[in-house]
Amino acid sequence: MPGEGEAYASFVKQNKRIPRRGEIGLTSEEIERFEKAGYVMSGSRHKMMNAVRLRKESQIYSAEEKRALAMLNLEEQKKRETEVLNSLKDLVKKKLKKGRK
Repeated sequence: MPGEGEAYASFVKQNKRIPRRGEIGLTSEEIERFEKAGYVMSGSRHKMMNAVRLRKESQIYSAEEKRALAMLNLEEQKKRETEVLNSLKDLVKKKLKKGRK
């Protein structure tokens, strides 16, 4: 469904349980309270629903990790480019000083 990934991601970012079918509209805290009280919430016994939930959560985590890794790589690349640029500037300055003497 459109927007499903973003909704899952928001729950994962907040370290909350993703609601299953029949639980939409309840907060994660409400669902946990119902489960602790002994209620069997929608999908709790359903192996396929749990497998889907775990797969979706792992997709979100891997997407978040990929994004973080891409940002880290970009920062490192910028740092290397800055170092190379600075060393080239120093080299040009040295050559210019030698040429003036």
